[in-house]
Amino acid sequence: MMGASVLLGLLMAFVLQGHCTESPSSRRLQEGDCASRTKPPLLFNSHNFSMDLRMPGVSPSNSDTYLCMAFPVPTNQDSYIVDFIPHASMNTVHHMILFGCQSPSSASSSWDCGGALGTCKDDPSIMYAWARNAPPTKLPKDVGFRVGKGSGMSYFVLQVHYGDVSAFRDHHRDCSGLTLRMTSKPQPFVAGIYLLMSVDTVIPPGKTVTNADVACDYASYPIYPFAFRTHTHRLGKVVSGYRIRNGKWTLIGRQSPQLPQAFYPVNTELSVQYGDTVAARCVFTGEGRTSETVIGGTSDDEMCNFYMMYYMDRRHAVPFMSCMESGSREQFRHIPAEANVPIAVSPDQMSSMMHMGHAADYHLEQVTDWPEGNLQLGQVSGLALDSDSNLVIFHRGDHHWDLDSFDGRARYQHRSLGPIQQSAILVVDPAKGRILKASGRNMFYLPHGITADRDNNYWVTDVALHQVLKVSSDGRDRTLLALGEAFTPGSDSSHFCQPTDVAIDPHTGNVFVSDGYCNARILKFSADGKYLSQWGAGSLDRRQRARFQIPHSLAFLSDRREVCVADRENGRIQCFIADTGEFVKEIKKEEFGGKVFAISYSPAGDGLIYAVNGDSPYHSAPLRGFVINYTSREILDTFSPKRKDFKMPHDLVGGPDGSVFVGDAGSEEVFKFSAEKSHRSVKKAGIQVQELEEVEAFIQTRVKPQRNTSHVAAAGPEKQTVDKPSLPVVQEEKKTVKAGRENGAMAAVIITLLLLPLLLVVIIGVFVCWRRNRHGDQKAEPRSVVGILGRIKGKAVGGLNLGNFFASHRGYTRQGFDQLSTEGSDQERNMEDSSDSDNEEYSAPPLPPQPAS
Repeated sequence: MMGASVLLGLLMAFVLQGHCTESPSSRRLQEGDCASRTKPPLLFNSHNFSMDLRMPGVSPSNSDTYLCMAFPVPTNQDSYIVDFIPHASMNTVHHMILFGCQSPSSASSSWDCGGALGTCKDDPSIMYAWARNAPPTKLPKDVGFRVGKGSGMSYFVLQVHYGDVSAFRDHHRDCSGLTLRMTSKPQPFVAGIYLLMSVDTVIPPGKTVTNADVACDYASYPIYPFAFRTHTHRLGKVVSGYRIRNGKWTLIGRQSPQLPQAFYPVNTELSVQYGDTVAARCVFTGEGRTSETVIGGTSDDEMCNFYMMYYMDRRHAVPFMSCMESGSREQFRHIPAEANVPIAVSPDQMSSMMHMGHAADYHLEQVTDWPEGNLQLGQVSGLALDSDSNLVIFHRGDHHWDLDSFDGRARYQHRSLGPIQQSAILVVDPAKGRILKASGRNMFYLPHGITADRDNNYWVTDVALHQVLKVSSDGRDRTLLALGEAFTPGSDSSHFCQPTDVAIDPHTGNVFVSDGYCNARILKFSADGKYLSQWGAGSLDRRQRARFQIPHSLAFLSDRREVCVADRENGRIQCFIADTGEFVKEIKKEEFGGKVFAISYSPAGDGLIYAVNGDSPYHSAPLRGFVINYTSREILDTFSPKRKDFKMPHDLVGGPDGSVFVGDAGSEEVFKFSAEKSHRSVKKAGIQVQELEEVEAFIQTRVKPQRNTSHVAAAGPEKQTVDKPSLPVVQEEKKTVKAGRENGAMAAVIITLLLLPLLLVVIIGVFVCWRRNRHGDQKAEPRSVVGILGRIKGKAVGGLNLGNFFASHRGYTRQGFDQLSTEGSDQERNMEDSSDSDNEEYSAPPLPPQPAS
């Protein structure tokens, strides 16, 4: 009976609070255009859920209106945001900012937060910002924004700036907002935002260039920036952010604020440590203005904001830091010249940007139930698509490349074992993963690369044979053409030394061979095997020409008439004109970690290059796949398996439907990744989607803020914690009643004891209701950019106490790599023990130096 009484008391308390917070304004939320989207709060499983934060069908009457709405955070446990999905268009919304705080400034359904009230009663933390049709933002694996329970953030406050009220001439009601993907699973690293913002810049009318400079000394524990965002209004030309260490300026990020104001990848992997300086410059023009322009909250004013999204160890993380100090002229005399060069935005870019909000964005996610059966593979060395878009897998069966496979002259040492007896070539249904055909028995010794020509013949390389073979696909295991001499390495036009891959020109039939582990060249042959030409690595600077170090994979760009090379040990991609071998461009990113194992190409959009990197001795970068814009060289997306890590991703191929297959020689598996709509990642610097289960329903929490906290909790996770033990409580009550009948003398005492907790809970409920209905008068404050941004106060860095220093662990170190010349070395290294990040131990380095007293 005691358990039942406590349960009844809790339910009565929830009812009392729900009743005392009910008001006409909260009921009106169900009457707007957005009411049809409202769904009850849902917890999808023990860890993962989503929240939908939407404006409640508003129609602002004045331009430059700032409206805010508060959403209670599930506070029964810590939660982590791992994905931000915006729902807005720049045709309607100038920008959105998501704050986290303990107490919102108003309990109204929505309120004007551009002036006196602001966003939060306490100091808010910025967690996300959006403008100009920026696409969704995903955080790196193992990183999340911490909210709820012990975080000090009990509410989300969504601020929406409606710039031009003419968008509401049709009197429609706006439901713009965000969807947050969240998890209660503790993340090793906690994300935060560092905002550098100018507050006193004045832009003279007609002046061609005006600089706004911001700089602060960093006096805390290390942070690791992984993304940046720039923000100005119409006059901004370029915004650049830097770390200054020992007088050296290192670029964090640089972008035109007239492009989609998304979080883009940092320029390179770096840390900001005690004693560094963070600095930013915004370049404006006053041309076309007849009066001076100042920093302010309207569309005709300006802003100069540089956001850094960073991560720290979760035990000592700080969610928000800011800097608003103007740097000294002497300091900014040394800023790199690039900070003063505007980034031009073409009319085509502006046009495409206007339509981005309606585009079907995507992000590559693993298809976890592919293949449906066991393919029984050996080391997967090569992948291709045939002319029917079926997947072709080239694997080594029971043969392995290890340290003693070759002698010092690259001659194969296991020839006595004979060829691979299993079918080394499998044709697989790309949708289900079922085997359609099998061939290649007793033909190969150590398979490597494979491609299919327009007649569906296979062109393969065998590093043990030192040959390139053209093989029929009719299942008869016929060799149609052989280039090179079997088991004989060489470096002339008729010999290879461990050749790695083949690319075919579909128009001419010409054959390109990457050769290879011993040689450092690309060879070109006619379709019938006649030698045509060869070339080595290219360079834009002939004085610093670096030769290939294992040209490992090839991709033919049929729409551009180019062939691109994955230069494995140099960690770069180089592209050449197919007809002449003339060097065109190089793509080299810190995110590759010094190695690029394989590439594939899709002509979609401006051209997409898919790539996978490889492991390095110091684990300087995680193993993953990349989607790269060929034209801009920018990393558009990264991807990796959900339930396990890559061991040695060796080859990949992209399908016509946007799916990508990765063959892993270490785990002897093939992974399929598909392009899922509305999940395109804009983070290109090591950013991966958090490992959450895909769910389509969203928690709609458009209820009256603050007053309805208990009501929402009762409908969500806390309801489960109350309801689950109800059955054993009832059983225990029956036992108690039976015992009471047996001993009547104790009945009165028992009843009295049971009524006490019920009475106590009711009193607490009434008290909480009374407290929540107390409202103090708000003092009016002048409208300012500081109020609009949530009363950001001072330089947050200066007063931080972060505890222990950021703890490093494998996978997040930023050390270099050494050069390896054999695949066997990589295979041996990948056999080292590894563990999931959730189980790894973290060791704290010494505390940072303290300022002298």
